[in-house]
Amino acid sequence: EKDFFMSTITQFDFSVLNFIQEHFRCDFLDVIMPFITSLGDVGFIWILTSVILLFFKKTRKLGIQLLISIFFAFVIYQCILKPIIARPRPFVQNPVVELLIKSPKDFSFPSGHTACGFSFVIILFLAKNKWWIPSLILATLIGFSRLYLYVHFPTDVLCGALCGIIFGAISYYFSSKLLKKCKM
Repeated sequence: EKDFFMSTITQFDFSVLNFIQEHFRCDFLDVIMPFITSLGDVGFIWILTSVILLFFKKTRKLGIQLLISIFFAFVIYQCILKPIIARPRPFVQNPVVELLIKSPKDFSFPSGHTACGFSFVIILFLAKNKWWIPSLILATLIGFSRLYLYVHFPTDVLCGALCGIIFGAISYYFSSKLLKKCKM
């Protein structure tokens, strides 16, 4: 029963990935998507933005909350969920597809690029910061780039977004309490 469930999900995932390969793949996106995905490599764009916010008194608290959230999400998805679930990446299961980026060596589920981005987005949203909307657009584009580049399944990206939202909201709640105690 578990095998049937997983094979049904994997079959759905491959149908979406193959649809993207057949209908969206083009020279222009072959250049743009690796760049977009690189913004999420090791949380680069999210960490850089959070660190920049630390330099300004007005945004320091938000920068701290964002860094806590990114770290919390990273520990959960990269150190706990990926090794436990141990889902092979799509290009491992279907090696016919030519990758446009260096092949990731870790497991596929959930998408860390997406989890990190959505963790960032939910913190901005909960802090009532207007930059949550452009951040949501970028996080979504990074998530889609993972599908386009055939390094994640759709369910990896969806669950990555969900993980980011959940862990971001939890870390926002706890970091708000902690920073209030520290009078920040």
